[in-house]
Amino acid sequence: MLIENLLLLFLIVCAVLVSVTKRLLRAVIIFMAYSIVMSVIWIFLESPDLAITEAAVGTGITSILFFLTLKKVHQIKGTHDE
Repeated sequence: MLIENLLLLFLIVCAVLVSVTKRLLRAVIIFMAYSIVMSVIWIFLESPDLAITEAAVGTGITSILFFLTLKKVHQIKGTHDE
């Protein structure tokens, strides 16, 4: 019971932090943490199919797409194609 409440509190904190943070990279990392915790909550709710989907789509694919988008708009430092 205590663990579930702490996880729910963490979800609320992550949701607020994502909406108030100024740096886009930091927001994507917080979103990844939100998705990981959400998949753990799905496990506690005895729904492993949703947990796997949340982990794969929320943490994996969506975060990769966000990182690629940030790289494309030059928010992540790296090599520039010239």
